[in-house]
Amino acid sequence: MHRTKVRVVEDALDANNTIASANRGDFDRANVTVVNLMSAPGAGKTTLLESALNGISEEGTRVGVLEGDVQGSFDADRLSALDIPVVQLNTDNGFGGECHLDANMVRSALPAVALDDMDVLIVENVGNLVCPAEFRIGEDSRIMVCSVTEGEDKPLKYPLMFRACELVVINKVDLLAHLDFDVDRLEANILQVNHHAKVMRVSAKTGEGVEEFRQWLKDLPARVAAEAAHDHDHGDHDHDHHGDHDHHDHEHAPA
Repeated sequence: MHRTKVRVVEDALDANNTIASANRGDFDRANVTVVNLMSAPGAGKTTLLESALNGISEEGTRVGVLEGDVQGSFDADRLSALDIPVVQLNTDNGFGGECHLDANMVRSALPAVALDDMDVLIVENVGNLVCPAEFRIGEDSRIMVCSVTEGEDKPLKYPLMFRACELVVINKVDLLAHLDFDVDRLEANILQVNHHAKVMRVSAKTGEGVEEFRQWLKDLPARVAAEAAHDHDHGDHDHDHHGDHDHHDHEHAPA
């Protein structure tokens, strides 16, 4: 019975990775750099994007967003006010209300995404600390947003999410004065799980640290292109650029 369960998981992930490679081919042909943005519900992904993306196209980086939610378009409506292309992808209609986006869901939305009109596509994943990290969607980079209201132990309880990301944004630092929270311990726990991660401390509400995040996004296409050129020179043609690619440790830790 145990062997059967593992086989089913592996088959599902293999199928997902095949579709993710097809997505990757479409992104490469359009010369679009893709970010998979993940977090728990309420960590502040959308507010961070509202702050960081305002006016970014006028500065020379054309950004679009694929907004993933189980239901509704609240976040997409907020981002549309920035005058950037936004496509809503709901998982309750036809996908069973999934708590994550997988490669097939993203592929179903691509006909509505104007890839030729953007340099960077940000896929704002469904809020969840487990499942989104298990499914590649064809992205170049993964970002995880955590907030100081979630507890310092989250990287140790949900290691795959933190291990899979090259950038971890600690959000809501403006609340630190009102919390019994050790942000240094949180950062140490992040680096214990993923010592390669870049960590930023940000307040999407006050703007603290947002310019650093904004610049990171603007620099991402050139950085990805340089990494791809390096891989090509060394005979590595795998487009999974970042993160831990072994997603068979399905972790379902308590909140």
